[in-house]
Amino acid sequence: MTASTLIRAPQDNSEVGAVKLAGPEEVRAALDANVAAARAAREMPAYARAASLRKIADGLDAARAELARTLALEAGKPISQARLELDRTMFVFRDAAEEATRIAGEVLPADVAPTSAGRIAITRRFPLSPVVGITPFNFPILLAAHKIAPAMACGATITLKPPPQDPLTTLRLGELVKASGYPEGAVNITPCSVEVAQILIEDPRVRVITFTGSAKAGWAIRAKAGNKRVLLELGGNAAVIVEPDADIKWAAQRCAVGGFTYAGQSCISTQRVFVHETVYTKFLEEFMGRVRQLKVGDVLDDKTDVGPMIDQGAAERVERWIQEAVAGGAEIALGGKRKGVFLEPTVLLHTTADMKVNCEEVFAPLVTVTPYRSLDDAIRWTNASPYGLQAGVFTTNLQTMFRLHAELDVGAVNGNDIPGFRVDRLPYGGAKASGLGREGVRYAIEEMTERRVLTLKLD
Repeated sequence: MTASTLIRAPQDNSEVGAVKLAGPEEVRAALDANVAAARAAREMPAYARAASLRKIADGLDAARAELARTLALEAGKPISQARLELDRTMFVFRDAAEEATRIAGEVLPADVAPTSAGRIAITRRFPLSPVVGITPFNFPILLAAHKIAPAMACGATITLKPPPQDPLTTLRLGELVKASGYPEGAVNITPCSVEVAQILIEDPRVRVITFTGSAKAGWAIRAKAGNKRVLLELGGNAAVIVEPDADIKWAAQRCAVGGFTYAGQSCISTQRVFVHETVYTKFLEEFMGRVRQLKVGDVLDDKTDVGPMIDQGAAERVERWIQEAVAGGAEIALGGKRKGVFLEPTVLLHTTADMKVNCEEVFAPLVTVTPYRSLDDAIRWTNASPYGLQAGVFTTNLQTMFRLHAELDVGAVNGNDIPGFRVDRLPYGGAKASGLGREGVRYAIEEMTERRVLTLKLD
């Protein structure tokens, strides 16, 4: 182990805790333990795997208040949003407990030619071990659950690298996993540097890599992964389309939530809002009124809506992007000022598609609002992004909804809601630069297992 590294609260730089980073030997030992435990994990009965997953969820529930406080401090996440993340994490483990008992195969006719008469085939899914998981700072314990829970549900082993900014809640999750009855060494959490993490990516024994983070890092991992199966959940600059027949108050309310929750530090945060020109003024009035009501401040205050950004560098980057947009003709309708790691909720108007605040992932409490004349324009502008994770559509016209579902090049379209709406059971993932594969326990199990065929001669 290397020397301890301090974990500090983004909002005031106070010490939250300390962790020791794993070195090359410890990371290799974690994979060794995964390999050694693979058979025990694979042969563990479904009911026992389900019991372990439920025990973890119960442990999270018992420690909810403690974990929420730690999460709020280390991640700079308002306490109400930290509690919600923990509730979602519990749901993922309980959902995985159910899915552990539903991993089914098929019986297929094989007598489709004279040479295979009298035969049938059976398919079963077997876990791919070890899995490597890598998670980012913005939902540290929830995204760890989206890697660990499906691995346990299908009987795989996994080593997870938590985010360096806020690993404490993930490490506490690891303690609950260790006490759950799942085989010793089957789940390991190894805080380590990016350089040391290359061992996890390059080790030939690793069968699956599941990564959530930036597009740049994700595609670099895929390039190094060789013949490993790679699941990537990457960035986005999510768009919302508001049609003239939409419930404008509801759309404005949800966009205010979607653009500024956790200071916009989500890959499905509302970033670009396209509003039909006939309702643009009405929407803007409602939207700006909602944004003005948001409270920026202490993450431990239940009334806080918007906390700090993860660090000073992130806040300074967005400040530069705002200044560049203004220099290019954009108007700051609201906010735009930075105080240390805190950035005011910001609304920009009169932006252009080539500005960074539109064409890149801003990952900040910033929303651009742009009027459009025809739905064709809104579709084209939405799809012009290199990303395609999720989109939101506000309309009462079912035909329009189905058209946008078909034509928007994204992983999910949320009807009459924001891109950030997610049910953790559903398939989640993106198109284009936003990634490969799908998460959600049932779908992650498919990624972490392989289908094998058994043929049987009956006569």
